[in-house]
Amino acid sequence: MDLILLCVFLPLVTVAWGQYGDYYYGPYNYGDNDEWVNVYRQGFNFQCPHGQVIVAVRSVFSKKEGSDRLWNYACMPAAQSLGEPTECWWEEINRAGTEWYQTCSNNGLVAGFQSQYFPSVLDREWQFYCCRYSRRCPYSCWLTTEYPGHYGEDMDMMMYTYDYYIRGATTTFSAVDRFAFHLFH
Repeated sequence: MDLILLCVFLPLVTVAWGQYGDYYYGPYNYGDNDEWVNVYRQGFNFQCPHGQVIVAVRSVFSKKEGSDRLWNYACMPAAQSLGEPTECWWEEINRAGTEWYQTCSNNGLVAGFQSQYFPSVLDREWQFYCCRYSRRCPYSCWLTTEYPGHYGEDMDMMMYTYDYYIRGATTTFSAVDRFAFHLFH
């Protein structure tokens, strides 16, 4: 009986493993530690290649450099189940020196950012680049724990599970200066 079950289920496991293999991606490649998308106190624009979305965010804080951060991102192709990107756009600008809450409209996923530093308020304004995909899957959204947990901490956030994406973020403008990201599955 055990041999019969093995003969029935082994091909199924092999097929499932082969399909899963299409969705495996190695560790996120940020490049060398010195490769940041910005320099302190300067603006930047980062966009993932077409069909890819942001899956990892890294940031290093420096009080000496105007309480600014260096930023780096990693991209990964969106799941085939979402289809192809049908449109991409820039969301409204989140002004420097204010609290903000941003989620991509029209069920979009975050595929890039642009940001400008303002020394008068020691803060950045942000604009999200979002892409909508041809197939909308049911999903639930939630906020992550805050990254970084406290003012001045470095940050390294990755989507460890395939098919989880960033839809937005929120921040406070205060001495605790924290971000939280909106994730969906």
